[in-house]
Amino acid sequence: MNISSKSSRPYSTEKREAKAAETRARLVAAALDILRQSGGQALSLESVARAVGVTRLTVYNQFGSRNGLLEAAFDAVAEQGNLTGLAKAMAMPEPRAALAWVVRTFCDFWMSDEGLGGIFAAAAMDAELSEALAARNERRRALLGILVDRQGIAEGQAKADIVDLLFTLTSFATFTTLRGEQRDGEAVCALLLPLCDQIFSGEPRSISPAAT
Repeated sequence: MNISSKSSRPYSTEKREAKAAETRARLVAAALDILRQSGGQALSLESVARAVGVTRLTVYNQFGSRNGLLEAAFDAVAEQGNLTGLAKAMAMPEPRAALAWVVRTFCDFWMSDEGLGGIFAAAAMDAELSEALAARNERRRALLGILVDRQGIAEGQAKADIVDLLFTLTSFATFTTLRGEQRDGEAVCALLLPLCDQIFSGEPRSISPAAT
């Protein structure tokens, strides 16, 4: 009898862990649905608990706070949008190739989820959501800074200028502005890639004859 009890414990633990993981995934999905449809201010531990049909304590035990819930939601969006592919860029020995990979990755990411627009719009009315998004964006700035350092053509203010320009060009706001009604996502990426490369390489910018 004791042997049977002991052998069943690992299985019971696995079942509990699987159930907890399933619940967590449902909670994150509900949080993202609320962010996309109702705006960030509607997101709370209580609203997510109601959407999934669990207690507030269940949500609290999983995430600890509203900010923890936001972070988990952003992690899920990043994973679904394949931002994990950025690690490949950072392993590339050639900085320009790495930058091109980063630009393509973010173009694909901005295209991957139609609900991102709602999340960014909600951030304008929700300080906590805005801060969480800003922190995520700063990771992109830091990554671009590392690539500029590897390129080794700029320091000080010149480096800051290059990073700021690349940061702006790879942002969601820039992507959606360029996409508009005139271009699809692939066309936007094709527009951004040579421009980012030119800035990254420190090449002088010229005005085309048609623009003069």
